Amino acid sequence: MKRILIVEDEDKIARFLELELVHEGYEVVKKHDGRSGLEAALSGSFSLMILDIMLPGINGLEVLRRLRKTSELPVIMLTARDQVMDKVNGLDMGADDYMTKPFAVEELLARIRLVLRKHSSSEPETAAGSGHIHQIRGLVMDESAHTVKYQGKEISLTNKEFQLLRELMINCNVVLSRETILSSVWGYDYVGETNVVDVYVRFLRHKIDDAVGEKFILTVRGVGYVIKDEHRE
Repeated sequence: MKRILIVEDEDKIARFLELELVHEGYEVVKKHDGRSGLEAALSGSFSLMILDIMLPGINGLEVLRRLRKTSELPVIMLTARDQVMDKVNGLDMGADDYMTKPFAVEELLARIRLVLRKHSSSEPETAAGSGHIHQIRGLVMDESAHTVKYQGKEISLTNKEFQLLRELMINCNVVLSRETILSSVWGYDYVGETNVVDVYVRFLRHKIDDAVGEKFILTVRGVGYVIKDEHRE
């Protein structure tokens, strides 16, 4: 049975989510402040965390920041705020998805299923050690070790950033549309923000371009994104 951790300080919302998730067959644990939520998340016994931003003690963004130092536990952020920067900050710190209150519980359940499915489908590939190594202009991705390095120095990526970079690297010199990337990385039935591809490309550029010292992921206006290597056909 999948275990879901709810970190939400509003009792009514936490209880409502608990009832809905239990009805769907999940096991649920609730925490009502950031510190206890972080401690529970770090126990490593959960399949997913629903994390509110406005929490007593440690806010949700700080919980996520500390969590991502050691854990790739899937996280869906939950908040009453509806500001673009709140969403960007949450995604930049490694959140898998983001929902703004008020929300339809059916949509939340759909996003939970999608995140769990994507997470579980990516685990066997890395755990089994496919051994696939992709190299483009000095950037080396080792799928089995789940690492990306440039000139021997590792570049820290979230799981979703890794998947996005892999898709671009294995399709070197091929321009991928946003729709193609969305389908390949997030799933054809993704129900989140439609500009998530642009957001994550921006995250990747910040990390990869800084490490490589040049523009690595190129934009083809009106089409999509591509990584080019003149030494490949």
